[in-house]
Amino acid sequence: MIEAADRPIIHSHTVRLSYADTDPAGILYYAAWFPKMEGLQSEFLYLQGLRQDTLVERFGWWTVSRATTCEYLAAARLFDEIRIDLRMGRVGRSSFRFAFEMTRLEDRITVARAESTIVTVSPAQDPVPIPAALRVHLERWAGETA
Repeated sequence: MIEAADRPIIHSHTVRLSYADTDPAGILYYAAWFPKMEGLQSEFLYLQGLRQDTLVERFGWWTVSRATTCEYLAAARLFDEIRIDLRMGRVGRSSFRFAFEMTRLEDRITVARAESTIVTVSPAQDPVPIPAALRVHLERWAGETA
């Protein structure tokens, strides 16, 4: 099985950590990564024509977040410039994962790695198999098809 880290980067964004991201000592507050990951993921899907606010109307399904994990590997501090890379993770029957890697640009240190599990659901919020049209995108993003 291919690990997410071996898959191509499908989207990337650079952020500078601000005071709102840190505790009083200037060290990144642990939950600060989550909105940044969600923003990168949402932007990527938007750029692919998969707007979360129109999925049900256009396709009859939408996606919800089921789980998110994050490994904190090194301290990140106020005003650090961080590149967040998005890769495709595991693709299952009714869910898929996005993998994130946060790298401090100054010294190229990976400060965190994370994964977010996304489930395809019906308008009633029941899990449904990943629709074929979405699966084609997921496999392409994973580098599994041309």
